Amino acid sequence: MMKKTIVLYPGLFVSHFVPMMQLADVLLEEGYAVTVALIDLTLEQDAALASAVDRVAAAKPSVAIHRLPQIHNPPLVAGAGDGDGDAPLIWYFKVVKLYNERLREFLCSFPYRSVHAVVIDAPSVDALDVARELGVPAYSFFATNASAVAVFVQLPWMRAEGDPSFKELGDTPLEFHGVPPMPASYLMRETLLDPESELYKAMMNAMRRSSEPDGILVNTFASLEPRAVGVLRGDPQVVPPGVRVPPVYCVGPLVASGEVREETQQHECLAWLDRQPDRSVVFLCFGSIGAATHSSEQLRELAAGLKSSGHRFLWVVRAPMRGGDAERLFDPRADADLDALMPDGFMESTKGRGLVVKHWAPQVEVLRHRATGAFVTHCGWSSAMEGITAGVPMLCWPMYSEQKMNKVLMVEEARVGVEMVGWEQGLVTAEEVEAKVRLVMESEEGEQLRARVAAHRDAAAIACKPGGSSRAAYGQFLSDAASLRQE
Repeated sequence: MMKKTIVLYPGLFVSHFVPMMQLADVLLEEGYAVTVALIDLTLEQDAALASAVDRVAAAKPSVAIHRLPQIHNPPLVAGAGDGDGDAPLIWYFKVVKLYNERLREFLCSFPYRSVHAVVIDAPSVDALDVARELGVPAYSFFATNASAVAVFVQLPWMRAEGDPSFKELGDTPLEFHGVPPMPASYLMRETLLDPESELYKAMMNAMRRSSEPDGILVNTFASLEPRAVGVLRGDPQVVPPGVRVPPVYCVGPLVASGEVREETQQHECLAWLDRQPDRSVVFLCFGSIGAATHSSEQLRELAAGLKSSGHRFLWVVRAPMRGGDAERLFDPRADADLDALMPDGFMESTKGRGLVVKHWAPQVEVLRHRATGAFVTHCGWSSAMEGITAGVPMLCWPMYSEQKMNKVLMVEEARVGVEMVGWEQGLVTAEEVEAKVRLVMESEEGEQLRARVAAHRDAAAIACKPGGSSRAAYGQFLSDAASLRQE
């Protein structure tokens, strides 16, 4: 008997691609075939995404990866070619829509009704049209948390025409069901500044369409966010009458296994960590783009704070992004001249207790290493999940997108981190770096923080085992999709 197939449609963001690929492991265990339909339009330019695809192909040979044929004359993204081009998100929405025909052809190539469901990365909302046309159950995948999903579901209905814009509201707290009050300036402000802009309208359209899929898969576990999960599953007030919230399945944490791979065995930072005492090292890593947004002044403040703290550290550094260098969004691996970036004498004076690494470190393995005692993070949700599942307390320094909302959840709701004050003003001082490192590494408050993170780590492990809440959510998702197929 032919296996039923789940098709994963991951979009173009590496931070979404990686956790979505973790879905495959449980689906394979449940007896389903898994195929990835890949838009590979930018793989040549996006080194991080290309590397992630290669790792999946090597580590998960049972997962079929199908590269959809490239479209002709794709739109230009600003800075990536001649002409003005589109803002990155506008470009993204256009590309996904243009690929609908390729996705339709691919889904039609399967034997009749053998596709059990399609799981679509949440920003790729236009792909829902293809699944609806073909009668295939379609589910959105949110790489972020349930609290952010609760905000996205409610946000399109919060502002009536003529009301102040989110930009005009500034830091005015907004009340959402299921999450702490959220300053308007935290709401992906860079995309929601002007209600008349094409970008604002596109984002609001994408958020409104979050009611259309047959269900929503979220990279979280229920006990981490009980309030947000509760309102998404049962509060009719989160959306206007007549608008539905689809079933929500908390299937996380979706984190790479952390097995030592050939390339990580050779990475210098793991050998260096092996020589450090238990829970003694502060790990600083700000994601594929975040680190490149630090100014030279910010790098110097960070260095001074780490030096003054007296604690061991492992710091991933990238060269600061040059103004207008939009192509760095595709390949952020520009070389970092550490001697030029760091304060005079820093590298020599911290030699032995500090290690500065260019570009990249094997983050999952570093966080799970016995020597790692704290994590300075940009609050990307994949990084937050990796920190929680490793039981490492976090120092929260959000930068862009939904990271500011994630910071609220991490600091105020789940209480797995402390905030690095100054990020909103554009500069975290050396004094703040030293103070927060000492708080987490030395104080009673830091020990309490560590204990809370450890409790969430243990709850996450239980959620993923047979009978746990996340494993049960997988079963419910597959059962519900089967019911839709029988209608």
